Amino acid sequence: MSTPQDELILETGTAQQLSHLLLPIQPDDHVQGSDQARLTLVEYGDYQCPPCADLFVTIEQLHQKLADDVRIVYRHYPLSGSHPLAQVAAESAEAAGAQGKFWEMHELLFAHQKELAEKFLEDFAEKLTLDMDQFRKDLKDRTFEARVREDFKRGVANGVYGTPGLFVNGVRHNGSFDAESILATGANENA
Repeated sequence: MSTPQDELILETGTAQQLSHLLLPIQPDDHVQGSDQARLTLVEYGDYQCPPCADLFVTIEQLHQKLADDVRIVYRHYPLSGSHPLAQVAAESAEAAGAQGKFWEMHELLFAHQKELAEKFLEDFAEKLTLDMDQFRKDLKDRTFEARVREDFKRGVANGVYGTPGLFVNGVRHNGSFDAESILATGANENA
């Protein structure tokens, strides 16, 4: 059974892996950090993807080490065919974001990756003291489905075909997802 994301990839043809980020940071992107940072990481991620959770830890380490010198941009890329809870997890992050708690939900989703069923998402929302009636309504009505799908389309346009998809200072990162490799990609681009 194909998912809307699978159909999108088929519509656009096989995604070609691009070496540079085509779509710069957009006003509706989730951004953490200064636009003056020397290192900008744009991730296309999936909350149910184990390597994305590993990358989340690495990015947190980089953020602690570099503080104001790193800017993080997160775009949703739920691979619903293999990760059936990724779409609703992404929509729950957006619902939390509508209440000013995107990054807090983002952290909880990766920290509890094996607990993404709706009951757990509601537990996370309660922990973040979200308006629960609004949160439940947003999930039930699929309020943020189009927003998540737009991120996915952006990923396809940028040649992302798997997760995590990472661009460092606008250049696709093809190495391992440890801090040193990511910093090396950033250093090569800044050279």
